[in-house]
Amino acid sequence: MPNNFLSINDWTSKEHEDFLFLTDKVKEGNYDSILENKNFALVFEKASLRTRVSFEVAIKKLGGNAIYLSENDIGLGKRESVTHIAKNLNRWVDGIIARVYDHSTLINFTKNTNINIINALSDLEHPCQALADIYTIYKKFGKLDNVNFCYIGDGNNVASSLSLISGHLGLNFTYSSPSKYQIPQYIFNQAKSLSQKKESTMNWEENPNLAVKDADIIYTDKWISMGMEKESEIRIKDFANYQVNKKLISSAKNEVLIMHDMPAKEGEEIETGILDSPISLAFEQAENRMHSQTALLYKLYQ
Repeated sequence: MPNNFLSINDWTSKEHEDFLFLTDKVKEGNYDSILENKNFALVFEKASLRTRVSFEVAIKKLGGNAIYLSENDIGLGKRESVTHIAKNLNRWVDGIIARVYDHSTLINFTKNTNINIINALSDLEHPCQALADIYTIYKKFGKLDNVNFCYIGDGNNVASSLSLISGHLGLNFTYSSPSKYQIPQYIFNQAKSLSQKKESTMNWEENPNLAVKDADIIYTDKWISMGMEKESEIRIKDFANYQVNKKLISSAKNEVLIMHDMPAKEGEEIETGILDSPISLAFEQAENRMHSQTALLYKLYQ
């Protein structure tokens, strides 16, 4: 049976805990060429720097081969149906790593293949980003319990995955957004249920200054993702009070750290210069994408 990874909730809390140790092992170079003679299709409807490079390097580290297929190469659902693309790739490759607009595309892939499908981003979740982010926090603090994690901005796919993984691993998670940009309620309810089992907190606070009050980490993401360009004007207006800037940071703990999955739109969701400052973990997050995705492939194919 395929061992797909589409959502943070595809794994138990124990699996997420164990994965931190596996990522440590992989980062230290303790792995072998388990992907030798295996080929992977990187099906990317959306352009990428970090996701593409980190996955290609991870595949090569483990002895495999990566084949990059952009939207211009295959035209998902346009030049050819998603179903037919899936059925063809199923005959050629050992796994599909897909960065897509609609989560339904990933579900279609799982229904029409018997190989592993990995969600490298969809409109619902970005689980690979969350794996790297949580590992970054773990390495920085040496623990995850009693860490106050605050997300500021759009309740998007990244926010959804971060809330779920925080619930699984017991971080105190607070996010702040305008009311109409909240994390989908059914996802946040799942995150709340997980956090209750860990005796951690899971909250939404509309006022960003209150949300960051006890924060150990402040995380933000772009207000306008690819495909949302028509909403730019209204989103910039709606999120005007949600910029991560020096004033907002001053409301948090003195030792607070800043995270961003990048690419960033400096001057919008984050004040220019903060990402390159000593309190930023953004480039550690980027490096850990490679380590966590190497570990992910190792877990799925060992």
